[in-house]
Amino acid sequence: MTADDAITAADVRSAALSLPDTTEKLAWGQPTFRVAGKIFASLGDDETAMGVKCPREDRAELIAAEPEKFFTREGHDDHYAWMRVRLSALEDGDELAAILADSWRQVAPRRLAAAHPELDVAGDGAAGEGEG
Repeated sequence: MTADDAITAADVRSAALSLPDTTEKLAWGQPTFRVAGKIFASLGDDETAMGVKCPREDRAELIAAEPEKFFTREGHDDHYAWMRVRLSALEDGDELAAILADSWRQVAPRRLAAAHPELDVAGDGAAGEGEG
């Protein structure tokens, strides 16, 4: 990917807001993206990374496999099912969309997620895990 093709904060915003019933709300001075009032993505304050939901048991493996792409903010993400993604390391808009859709499915209400099977790209049935 060339610098001209790099994923930007505007790309994150557009992709996140294209997901069903997603809203944007500022929190902690940063844009957050929510479904059913629950955050599934956020932009970092310097807009070079985004935060997304990720099961803690999967996070270490992803970070070990691609440390240039995935990371946690030590002391902040340690106790949450959350990780960071460097926008510059994303391959393309499809990868961005897949990561955001996966995060969205983790917090979307089951009925909403079930109404959008096209977003279940992994086919893992993770939809609605965040519903409580």
